[in-house]
Amino acid sequence: MPFESAGKLYIVSTPIGNLDDITYRALDTLRSVDLIAAEDTRHTRKLLARFDIHTPMCSYHAHNEHHKTAELIEAVRSGRKVAVVSDAGTPAIADPGFLLVREAVAAGIEPQLIPGVSALTFAVTAAGLPVDKFAFYGFPPVKAGRKTAFFERLAAEDKTVIIFESPHRLGKTLSCIAETAGRDTPVAVIREATKIHEEILRGTVEELLRNHANRSWKGECALVINPIVKT
Repeated sequence: MPFESAGKLYIVSTPIGNLDDITYRALDTLRSVDLIAAEDTRHTRKLLARFDIHTPMCSYHAHNEHHKTAELIEAVRSGRKVAVVSDAGTPAIADPGFLLVREAVAAGIEPQLIPGVSALTFAVTAAGLPVDKFAFYGFPPVKAGRKTAFFERLAAEDKTVIIFESPHRLGKTLSCIAETAGRDTPVAVIREATKIHEEILRGTVEELLRNHANRSWKGECALVINPIVKT
């Protein structure tokens, strides 16, 4: 049963690029809490400065989340209001957050979710591919053998697939998709979403490889794939 306490745990979505995408509710929350647990305090400090917010911060990232989770839960149980943010977008989607939500629920604390921007939902909408059903797989493996096996499994999917990818690996990833799912596989690359250099490229894998063969990819990228199931 829920733990009765004046403390609250807020999971807050923040902009993925354009700071004006922050919601009024998110701003009110970040102003009113006692502590903001941020994936990168230096990054979040820029957001807080933009909106004249001076709430104290602590770090909460992939390398400290296991021991930090217990501290944050104890802070809530003692009556403090804590907001959790990632560098950008929604916590727990390819960012820290899942562990804290799971442990909070186990402790009888119901997290308050402050929804907003997500690179995942942006990519789903922007791709122009069927999304009546889709799956998100985070970042694909880096090593060649595991990457090939990963995309061979995706080639058999009967749904659109969304992944995130590092820009310096994007060219090799597109080539891997061409080899495993076929060069006529429809894809979309969403680069630098909501930022000044936002770009959305759509076509088959072959078209993207041909038209951008010598390109140096930069910025944060999401890749949307619509595998063609071979019968």
